[in-house]
Amino acid sequence: MRALTPSLDEPTAAPAVASAFTLRRAGPEGAAPSPLIFASPHSGRVYPNDMMDAARLDAHAIRRSEDVLVDELIASATAHGAAVISAAYARAYIDLNREPFELDQGMFADELPAFARARTARVAAGLGAIARVVSEGQEIYRRKLTFAEAKGRIEAAHRPYHAALESLVEAARAAHGFAILVDWHSMPSAAARSGGRDSRSCDMVLGDRFGAACAAVLPTRAERELERLGYRVARNAPYAGGYTTEHYGRPQRRVHALQIEINRALYLDETTLEPTDGFERLRADLDGFTAALAAADWSALRPG
Repeated sequence: MRALTPSLDEPTAAPAVASAFTLRRAGPEGAAPSPLIFASPHSGRVYPNDMMDAARLDAHAIRRSEDVLVDELIASATAHGAAVISAAYARAYIDLNREPFELDQGMFADELPAFARARTARVAAGLGAIARVVSEGQEIYRRKLTFAEAKGRIEAAHRPYHAALESLVEAARAAHGFAILVDWHSMPSAAARSGGRDSRSCDMVLGDRFGAACAAVLPTRAERELERLGYRVARNAPYAGGYTTEHYGRPQRRVHALQIEINRALYLDETTLEPTDGFERLRADLDGFTAALAAADWSALRPG
């Protein structure tokens, strides 16, 4: 097992992870949960040996698909009552923001079961549950994978992460009558340019599946608080929300999901993948943003 750290040293041997995710709670086990749940499915830094042994790319190239340090940017949310769940395994190993069996037959040596032969736009782009390419379009693997390998990754990482997330959502809904799930990501600065309202890049993109994943009050309040902090905010372009937002966002069931994409240029050197001086400022701003969400009146989301 290889854990890649922000220092970008060559991967070194590491013990197997004890869990597919890290869960930080706002209070002791059994305490009443907050309605706020923060998730970071793409910041995992564990690249297992079976993946790296099959890869044609080096560690640095593969890490370009990682939402580097997003889990650290939102870690203080527990101080404001939110539960925070973040992936342990790397996005390139198994993408937790995809259907578990959203697989590309062309990547596999054996025939996939019918239920796993996905025909989605994400698979066509090489970005299914097991990615074929990194963000620059470079092929990750030097050999075909097997369905057994894919199933192993799903069982080890995808299923336990989503079982835990589902439990958090249901606990919040049971305690408060509603749940608010914020799914945190980072985007390349090149992508951020396509979401700006003018010629400038946007700093954050709020994705609510064009209003289908949450009540309008959630993105409206999030946008207002981020703009108050000085950030340029776009809605649903270029990212409207992935599997997590679509799967969990059920306003009619009082579960409200919002995806937030952060422009990496705000905090990261996109060449070295090292944090810049902007990291601490952004982390402090997101702490303030979380405090504002925690203090907000969400009574409109409760059952009538």
